[in-house]
Amino acid sequence: MNFLSRLFYSYRRIAKAFKLFILIAGPGIIVMVADNDAGGITTYAVTGAKYGYNLIWFLILLLPVAYIIQEMTVRLGAVTKRGHAEAIFDAYGSFWGWFSLIDLGLVDFLTLITEFIGMTAALSIFHVPPVVTIIGVTILMGFMVLQGRYWTWEKLAMVFCALNLIYIPAAFMVNPPVSEILGNGLIPNIPGGFNNEFFFLLMANIGTTIAPWMIFFQQSSVVDKGLQEKDIPWSKLDTLVGAFATVIVAIFIVIVTGTVLRGVNIESAAQASEMLMSVNKYVGAFLAIGLFDAGLLGAICISLASSWAFGEVFGWAHSLNSKAKEAPWFYVFYFLTLLGAGAVVLIPGAPLVLITLFVQVIAVTLLPAALVFLILLLNDANLMGKYKNTGWQNFWSFTIVILIIILSTLYAISALFPELFK
Repeated sequence: MNFLSRLFYSYRRIAKAFKLFILIAGPGIIVMVADNDAGGITTYAVTGAKYGYNLIWFLILLLPVAYIIQEMTVRLGAVTKRGHAEAIFDAYGSFWGWFSLIDLGLVDFLTLITEFIGMTAALSIFHVPPVVTIIGVTILMGFMVLQGRYWTWEKLAMVFCALNLIYIPAAFMVNPPVSEILGNGLIPNIPGGFNNEFFFLLMANIGTTIAPWMIFFQQSSVVDKGLQEKDIPWSKLDTLVGAFATVIVAIFIVIVTGTVLRGVNIESAAQASEMLMSVNKYVGAFLAIGLFDAGLLGAICISLASSWAFGEVFGWAHSLNSKAKEAPWFYVFYFLTLLGAGAVVLIPGAPLVLITLFVQVIAVTLLPAALVFLILLLNDANLMGKYKNTGWQNFWSFTIVILIIILSTLYAISALFPELFK
């Protein structure tokens, strides 16, 4: 076989592999990019304004953490063909099943409120009334799920995932000092020392990078898409690509606010966007568009995570491949969740910014319980067979749980006894 023949067959193998990846990709990229939701954008923007580039190293550390957690949901969904809520009920009974479901429902509803907060705040910059935003978003999301095909919903969601990358050109437009980013951002440091505010932002960054809804969403998505055990390697790659995308976007948001708004006291991404418009109207507009897109992606995934979970537990038809008349309760629950969260945002005087930041902390505080159930299921040899966790996977998984518990405890101590961390 001559060189040209080998080159041709290599090209065909690569092209075939790429086509296969495109067919299987979706759940991992969507869940990871949606993880940079409205609350996440606010968290990253506040982090950059408060600490500049100094916490970029921490965001990089969250990449393998997010991948390790979500990779387990891929294996669990592909092997069991069941969503996470259903798997917990079957394995550990109704008490722990209801515990996990109520945990999920609480965090999801609170987080969904933050998505509407972000979307209404973003479009308010362009003078769109909040009620119009909520109605429009609900109609758009209804159109996406009522098509009766998972494939259609997934491809539409992937379009919004691509729009989430708008923060990358925005960062280049502010001409950030590369040497300072490399010097201050990549070397671990604790700017300002240990204090309550520092712990709060650490917890918020973890909470927006790893959240309970992500576990439930990706596993149910894998099941609804019909992925099999043979698809696990490609699904892992899908998740890894998504993990890189979410961390890269987070870093570029920190770079934007760390470059232009360093030392400025900001409370939200919408406020940061308005301030940036006075410096560069295009960068400010990009940040606002990205905030809306982030809130939309988060709402798309979080609402489905809850609907899938409750459908699994109550035995409703709960597939995006089902028409509304075939799965009425699934879609009723879906729309009631959206309308309820949107209504909270319209309450006059509601502390929306405070809700946004505290939801991230609540999410990470409740995260260990969700992770423990996930790890236990992955160690069930009868359930998982050859796909059960290895020793190293257990080591890293339990390490993550322990570190999150330690950080949560330190944050609680710093809140109760702030003088200890001065």
